[in-house]
Amino acid sequence: MLIKCEDLSFEYEGRQVLSGLTFHVDEGDFLCVVGENGSGKSTLVKALLGLKKPQRGSIEFGDGLKPTQIGYLPQRTEAQSDFPASVREVVLSGCRSRAPFHTRAEKTRCADNMKLMGIDSLASRSFRELSGGQQQRVLLARALCGTERLLLLDEPTAGLDPIVTRELYSVIDALHEKGITVIMVTHDVVEALEKATHMLHLHDNHNFFGPTGDYLECDDCRRFSGGEHRHD
Repeated sequence: MLIKCEDLSFEYEGRQVLSGLTFHVDEGDFLCVVGENGSGKSTLVKALLGLKKPQRGSIEFGDGLKPTQIGYLPQRTEAQSDFPASVREVVLSGCRSRAPFHTRAEKTRCADNMKLMGIDSLASRSFRELSGGQQQRVLLARALCGTERLLLLDEPTAGLDPIVTRELYSVIDALHEKGITVIMVTHDVVEALEKATHMLHLHDNHNFFGPTGDYLECDDCRRFSGGEHRHD
């Protein structure tokens, strides 16, 4: 087991956003986290990254995994899109050491991940000049420089057009097939149901966690996947 969360509860600005949340992530899982705005998705992401402590409950990392070994792809922002650096510099920043002290192994890892993401020809280009889809591939390569085991993706396709979205999903699928465990926060429940081995549905403190097949048998969850997610 890579991550075990037991009875998690959080508050944000004096308001409870999650309560009694229990779930786990095993090696090789593809867990999709869904829920409306304000349901606690962002809070959970911060907790998994070790940036926020729960008011109650525990988060345990197993099999030698640490929060710092999670490859993280954050939500896209305008500030992020205007980052003044080359593609190679952005990808290298995902390594644990800091420039100018990157090791030869880290530089090789950077090159390998750029090639894996199909962006090696863009290495010297300015990140801010790339399209949204290209920028997401760069940031995914950056996340891979920080992990060989688990990716945490926060709304990875938000703001992308349908063609680019399908391409990025194909890349994520390929990474999962290579053995990388994936946790993906998404508003796209329909796509999540096609990809996920497990679903975590956050909703008014009545949370669902379980295999995707069980999620499809949950009446409340089916109503959510049938349309409520459009408002997330």
